[in-house]
Amino acid sequence: MGFAHEYAAAIMHRGRIPMEPVDFVPDWSDRPRKGKFYPGAESLPLPDGALPDPGATVQEGVFAASGPRDEPFTLPLLSGMLLDSYGRVGRRLGVQANTDLPSLPVYTDANWYRGTASGGGLYPVTVYWVSGPGGPLAPGVHHYSTTHHAMQRLLTGDVSGEVREALGNGTGADQFLVLGVKFWQNAFKYNSFCMHAVSMDVGAVLQTWRIWARARGLRVEPALWFDEERLARLLGVDVAEEGIFAVVPLSWEGPETDAVAPARVAGGPAPRVRRTESERSRRVITFETVRRVQAATVGHAADRPAPGALAPAAALPAGEGGRVALPAAPPLTMDVREALRRRRSSFGRFAAGRPLSAGQLAATLAAAASASVGGDAADPGGPPLAKLYVFVNHVAGVAPGAYEYVADDHALRLVKPGPPGTFLQENYFLSNYNLEQAGAVVVPAVRTAAVLDAVGDRGYRLVNATVGAVAQTFYTTASALGLGGGVALGFDTVSFVEELGLAGSGEAPLLIMLVGHERPGSADFRYEIA
Repeated sequence: MGFAHEYAAAIMHRGRIPMEPVDFVPDWSDRPRKGKFYPGAESLPLPDGALPDPGATVQEGVFAASGPRDEPFTLPLLSGMLLDSYGRVGRRLGVQANTDLPSLPVYTDANWYRGTASGGGLYPVTVYWVSGPGGPLAPGVHHYSTTHHAMQRLLTGDVSGEVREALGNGTGADQFLVLGVKFWQNAFKYNSFCMHAVSMDVGAVLQTWRIWARARGLRVEPALWFDEERLARLLGVDVAEEGIFAVVPLSWEGPETDAVAPARVAGGPAPRVRRTESERSRRVITFETVRRVQAATVGHAADRPAPGALAPAAALPAGEGGRVALPAAPPLTMDVREALRRRRSSFGRFAAGRPLSAGQLAATLAAAASASVGGDAADPGGPPLAKLYVFVNHVAGVAPGAYEYVADDHALRLVKPGPPGTFLQENYFLSNYNLEQAGAVVVPAVRTAAVLDAVGDRGYRLVNATVGAVAQTFYTTASALGLGGGVALGFDTVSFVEELGLAGSGEAPLLIMLVGHERPGSADFRYEIA
């Protein structure tokens, strides 16, 4: 049993047993940037991302009934996907209940919003583009600058072979998006909790890409198992300080090239990025727990699970008991780009006076239940890893209570009757939401220990990436339905296990996701920049 088991147990019990360091206070005056900065790097502006999007709806992006067509990427398509997912697209300043509200009017603390959700709004994922000879630019390694919507060239030369060999899965691609996480960008605020949050952030980014791409016939299938240390060396980063979490091969427009050239001359030096970033913080703190869980998930990183390895850890069949049938889910006809631009956290804006319709709840649950990070973690045709539970507060036609969502039947199974508002609020740590005012609170649960037993410590990243994908789908769906949405981690997990009767199943509730109508007419400032 590796350290990931120990870390997962500490996360589960942190509401009752605080994680070390218990006396840590973030130094906001010395916080890092929300993104890496490479001074002096050549900057290549990306196209503005203006795309004709016939039929690029959230419905097609989430469900992709016919499957992705594997159309090739182009530079405008890549630009649009990056802009809509992680690019800074505007500034928001609304009256809401989150604790950071007093600082947001200050320009240096501006809340530049993006299409993808992020724990604490910290956006610690770094996107690199490794481009081989089949791409539109001179081959090399680039860093996506979210501030400028541009690629910063870090290395010139074809190193795509290094990525192919690190993947070891026989891909013939020579264009790759590589996702790294610089831990300090999150740990400065969340210390030992950092790994739990950032691995969900990775899943949220990947799911934004999958929704965006599938709506346009493109394919995004990430690899989570690969030689992480080799890719860290290539990118010029210390694997203990910046983890490499995912690699996404891209099909690219144009004639086929010799994409199977060797990574380097036999016996020659390994290529690597020599350019270094500039750190804003004067003092960077190392948290031993983060280092240990990173070391555990890097170990055996290239040992990709065999097909079917995750079957023993899949979500269990629904429990016995009567079903409450849900109506057919209304189609999600909003354009993906518009839904991502509208996505936001509702922070205290929920109003119980206008209940959710059963159809709106049905659409939200069906979409969230369909989420998966795909790629080498997927088991095509097999059961999902995550199961959804629902606390119904105010849904027309559905009695208040705690339910299990039975995806195969598109129905709810009653777990515990009665209004759940008091339980929800008593077991929430923060002051930014009144959970009782939400129409419903959805809880994704995964059998975390079973996943780790099945595929080792690196499975911890898979668990959280899956939940991050569920959360991003939930947010995007709520936006497409014109509803408020919110996702939170500050709850007593053990109490939720007890309330839902999950002790015997090994299911771990990992998020709470709120959906409902917001109170009308609240003051809001919004300035679009892209």
